[in-house]
Amino acid sequence: MKPTPTTHFATWRRAGLASLTALLACNAGVSVACAGVQAGEMFGYLLYGGERVPIEFNAGFSLYAAAWPLVGTYPGHDFQSGLVGTWMHPQYEADKKPAGKCYTDIEGGLGWWRDTHFPTATPKFIMGGVGDNFKWIANGPGYGAGSWEHPRGLYGVAQLSPWLLFPLDGLNLKQGTSGELFGYGYLPLPLTDPKPTTAGKNVPTGNQCWTLFLNTGNFKGPATFFTPFFWSRPLLDHPEWAGLLLDSNPAEPNKAIQMETQHIPAVFETAQDGTKFARLAPTSFPVGSDGTSTLLHRHTVYKKAALWDDVQRWFEGGAPADGVIKSEAAVVQTFKANGGSSWSFIPPKAPRDERYRLAWKSFATSTTPDAKTLGGRWDETLTHRNGGLVELPGFYRLGTNGKTREWAVIAEKDVPSELGLTTHRFVTPKEAPQEVRTTPDDPASSWKKPGPVAGPFKAKLGDGSTVTYYWYRFADQPAMLNADLTDAEREVVQKRVEKLHRAWTKDRNYLTPPDHGKLAEIDPALIVTPPKGLEAGYVPIATRQEMEGGR
Repeated sequence: MKPTPTTHFATWRRAGLASLTALLACNAGVSVACAGVQAGEMFGYLLYGGERVPIEFNAGFSLYAAAWPLVGTYPGHDFQSGLVGTWMHPQYEADKKPAGKCYTDIEGGLGWWRDTHFPTATPKFIMGGVGDNFKWIANGPGYGAGSWEHPRGLYGVAQLSPWLLFPLDGLNLKQGTSGELFGYGYLPLPLTDPKPTTAGKNVPTGNQCWTLFLNTGNFKGPATFFTPFFWSRPLLDHPEWAGLLLDSNPAEPNKAIQMETQHIPAVFETAQDGTKFARLAPTSFPVGSDGTSTLLHRHTVYKKAALWDDVQRWFEGGAPADGVIKSEAAVVQTFKANGGSSWSFIPPKAPRDERYRLAWKSFATSTTPDAKTLGGRWDETLTHRNGGLVELPGFYRLGTNGKTREWAVIAEKDVPSELGLTTHRFVTPKEAPQEVRTTPDDPASSWKKPGPVAGPFKAKLGDGSTVTYYWYRFADQPAMLNADLTDAEREVVQKRVEKLHRAWTKDRNYLTPPDHGKLAEIDPALIVTPPKGLEAGYVPIATRQEMEGGR
């Protein structure tokens, strides 16, 4: 999932074979529009259901999401899809909802996005904070909406861990990840104190620092957090929303569990008799030896007693909090085997009333291997197993199922050969090199004043990019300097973070481990060690990400 208010539909031209060269390219497997094939897309949601949980478990969530290569070959920057995940909105009492339109949440998750500069077939992770109807978007430290001249979320996330480097392009998983479980969630920590004013105006900012906790094979614990000012900043324009945003409001525990897909390539053609055919780019799901896919596991919601209360007492002078999130203050949602799909084919220039759904349930069945796990089973006569993945049907014909028009699965042999669908190949297109992701170099900027204490260092990532990073004193990182905190307020947070760094290490469990399955790993190049003398109170901050020497 990606925080974006609208779906971008690519516009394509009908292409035909103009020469023998094009014909030879088609037969050789080059991705050209063979025999008049038209390029379009597949779009929609996979929808899952769960039992409702008690409303008092409103202090965040965690889950284990399967991570896998959705498409076999990266299809270019029009490709955008999340994997199975959720959206966390504020919890509103019936009589205290914000006036007017006020869309704000944490979404993001695992997936691929059009603004990813250095993508591969392996998904990445973004945080996906949305404020004020998508005016503000924060995806990670130094990664969000707007430009450095007009940032709209670029400073919304602060780095917390001294052992994990979060790139400007999103958090990389280890290349080749295929079906392993990526554990993540958000719980609030009282790192800051509540403020009676916001940016000098008489509206309050709360102190809920929604913190990203990870549970992976090579990193565990708190990684980054949204600064409260990211959520409260819209109050400068909408003071009537005070107390209703995520800086101070609890989180709604009953959330949608879905998989949002905005673009997977597909090609289309019409036979002489008017019958419409389509082919979907090779699309796969993870599958176990029993033929069942595990897609999401242990969706857990929490009370503040799970972590906040102990940390608050610690910061007030009490005993150190061990950071283990209490299971007795948590509840795990149980799932229903009743999922559905709105995945639809969208031929080029098709009006909305001609965007028909795939006959999803003809080959896919939602399952619950156990009450805490969402999964799926696949019709073995219509799908194809390839190791730990199952490839969905590739060929479809538009027909009618009762009163409803839909794209029904057909065998490759039932597609007229003269249409060119069976010889079409989906490959990675040639694209212009992606621009470098970089940060301000102005000596007077928050990136340089007071600036880092060590670096530069470089990390070569599995996606082929190189990240340049520096070590900053925690309170002097750019996000903290842009968090509407005074010098004295930042020093309070600095002391609290130093306590966390000394007590909460990266190699023990904070979230309850999964009941089964193997944990996914983060790109090993992103696991870092603080320089000597900077072990507590300092964090790695990415300042540049690029393909050195081209791609």
